[in-house]
Amino acid sequence: MKYISSSQYAAKNGISERSVRNYCALGKIEGAFLNGGTWNIPEDAPLPLKQGGKKKVSPLLLALRREKSSSLRGGIYHRTQIELTYNSNHIEGSCLTKEETRYIFETNTIGIRENSLNVDDIIETINHFRCIDLVIDQAENKISENFIKQLHLILKSGTSDSSKNWFAVGSYKKLPNEVGGMETTPPKEVHKQMKALLEQYNRIKEKNLEDILSFHERFEKIHPFQDGNGRVGRLIMFKECLSNGIVPFIISDDLKMFYYRGLQNWQNIKEYLMDTCLTAQDNYKTILDYFQIKY
Repeated sequence: MKYISSSQYAAKNGISERSVRNYCALGKIEGAFLNGGTWNIPEDAPLPLKQGGKKKVSPLLLALRREKSSSLRGGIYHRTQIELTYNSNHIEGSCLTKEETRYIFETNTIGIRENSLNVDDIIETINHFRCIDLVIDQAENKISENFIKQLHLILKSGTSDSSKNWFAVGSYKKLPNEVGGMETTPPKEVHKQMKALLEQYNRIKEKNLEDILSFHERFEKIHPFQDGNGRVGRLIMFKECLSNGIVPFIISDDLKMFYYRGLQNWQNIKEYLMDTCLTAQDNYKTILDYFQIKY
């Protein structure tokens, strides 16, 4: 049998080394033994269940955390960063191509092309990579207003919007706004409605895809930020899928109009948005199959 160290086991399973040592000391990792102050752990030892009988971390989340920690290139973490960032930004009007998005992620440089590049597109691309890292790190935590605001703060920091005195980076909107020609929640009511939405959602113990989509639809109707609501909302959906053992999905450009239609008609015809997201989920499953990640 092959044994690994506590640090290797932690990286493999996407948890802290301190948690691993605690599990070993409490006898929760079968076959682990102490040798000269160092824990030796069977390489194939399963991760113990958390207190309260919570589900184990999904294989996808484990892989994302492991590859993020090791800065592995060419794996599911790498692919997810590029696909989610490119598509979510593209929906909101970013002019960067997928290859330019990939280049920025892989080299941390901009590259050169004949046509001019929008500085905000570049900054928000880099910021979106950081948002995905936050989603991976905090996937199992309950959604809170602070977490949502932190996503917005990371996404919009350093952009031209952040220098405008009426634009609240990392805080709820100061001015009324619309989405798709429809009125949204007035600024003075946003905190109250967001608090109520989160309380209602977090009371659900076993969340399914419909619960996540229902939260997303309500979030987008509240439209709590001056800008960036769509990207923050889609990041939350990705996080909640990871948290609840549901295969996540990425809304690609060819699904954009179906996605908008689904949001607009959610209250009357839930199948529109559900079918669109299930199609996107099937597309992501194809990627998981390629990387041999179980779901």
